[in-house]
Amino acid sequence: MSYIDLSKVDKVYGSGASTTHVLEDVNLQVAKGEFVAIVGYSGTGKTTLISLIAGLEKPDAGIVRVDGQEVEGPSPQRGVVFQNYSLLPWFTVKDNVALSVGEVYKDSPKEEREQRILESIEQVNLSPALGKRPGELSGGMRQRTSVARTLATNPDILLLDEPLSALDALTRSVIQDQILDIWQKRNQTIILITNDVDEALYMADRVIPLSVGPKASLGPEVVVDLPRPRDRRALHTDPAARKMRHEIISYLLAEKAKEKAHQGGEPVALPNIAPIDISMHRPSWFFGLRPKKRKQLQPSA
Repeated sequence: MSYIDLSKVDKVYGSGASTTHVLEDVNLQVAKGEFVAIVGYSGTGKTTLISLIAGLEKPDAGIVRVDGQEVEGPSPQRGVVFQNYSLLPWFTVKDNVALSVGEVYKDSPKEEREQRILESIEQVNLSPALGKRPGELSGGMRQRTSVARTLATNPDILLLDEPLSALDALTRSVIQDQILDIWQKRNQTIILITNDVDEALYMADRVIPLSVGPKASLGPEVVVDLPRPRDRRALHTDPAARKMRHEIISYLLAEKAKEKAHQGGEPVALPNIAPIDISMHRPSWFFGLRPKKRKQLQPSA
């Protein structure tokens, strides 16, 4: 049995005329210790999918199981790192991480909690910023604080909802490597949501595209059987990697083309607006004005 198992999952928001079928017939199986990336366009339901696995949302049909048990709600077993940092601005890095540790390990000795906090911060190389507040941190450091806060609860499953999309390319690559290092040391199961195909190919064991909604579902998976550690530059020249990228992007472009074809059936109604005749709003003498010529300066001897 798969460690994470989604079977015939549907998710609907709203009711009546405002009903939106976000996901339909989603089936996903993830093995323990596997790294899976799900790629797709913005607004197709990727965050909804993560929320269902995390237990933050409940499916309207189908079932979500983790380790053979149906997901009934949130659990420390499943840690989530969202796109926004969600840090308390008046707390330091250490204080923000301590919040989650204090909630999950409230019955543990103080020394044990302290060690867990410091180790999690050290794993993302933030020990020098231990006493700084979010306003004193760069975007990358804030996101690393968010990762450390999740790691401090020692979850078996790490759910990453586009956590790096707002970062510059250099910072993004640094945190990618830190996440991979943590994954290999802890043997966690990771599901990464991203809209970056290259990021998915660099990090994941499998890449699965999500179709364009409404009623989005998972498309054909691509097994990334490239050796680790991977070289970012080699991904652009390696024939196998280029073939994988082509398959994923072709699927996503075909899905986008279907969406445009579906939306293109109705003509666009333009507003009935006539251009303004400025001659009706200016006095007649206005049009006789001429700009004064500037006096030409003679060059000095």
